[in-house]
Amino acid sequence: MTQTERRERSAQPEHRWPAVIATLVALAAYAFLPSVVPLLERYAVVGVCLLMVVALVLYNPHRLTRESRWSRRAEIALAIFILVANQIAFAETVVRLLNKHGNGYELLLASLQVWLTNVIAFALVFWVLDRGGPIARATVPRPKLALADFRFPQDEDHDAVDEVARGSSKQADWVPNYIDYFYFSLSNSMAFSPTDTMPLTHRAKLLMSLESFAGFSLLALVIARAVSLIG
Repeated sequence: MTQTERRERSAQPEHRWPAVIATLVALAAYAFLPSVVPLLERYAVVGVCLLMVVALVLYNPHRLTRESRWSRRAEIALAIFILVANQIAFAETVVRLLNKHGNGYELLLASLQVWLTNVIAFALVFWVLDRGGPIARATVPRPKLALADFRFPQDEDHDAVDEVARGSSKQADWVPNYIDYFYFSLSNSMAFSPTDTMPLTHRAKLLMSLESFAGFSLLALVIARAVSLIG
């Protein structure tokens, strides 16, 4: 990319730390809250993820301003690794809920751990995949950006009233950051459907479907378990 092409964009590079803090919260929940996954396996997952986080932070300490082939692959691998590890914990938690293994307190905390980690992990996956990732979204000229996976309200607010239009993608060169994907992931996990952000591609729709299914299944089974205990 030439310097002229870079100057075509006015979007500010995204801060590194919101995504890092969310990742650390997910890893802490995965490691320390009650879980059906053995401690050794959980700590191995957390250790590998922490090594990747450290390498990525050293490469872009404050703002996401540069990207190489290894850093791009590491960002994607980290998000997918956390997501896959949590899906295993999700499956085992569902089995325990169905078979009524373990006390209610531990199962409730395990369900909370899986749900919270799911919200953060899906947000990370959305964040690293959409439009080529966080660095591409802020630096690559819009006509050359990868196909968008999601449509945010700011992407179509350019013809609204002035105070809204000024913050739109077309007028202010707005781009989504991790907070936007976290909010979207949280609302999708609670509402089990899109709210203000719409999926556009098949992979986006499949990922959203998986997240909604996991959130709904956990909620339904926890409620069913609570009803059985009352009965």
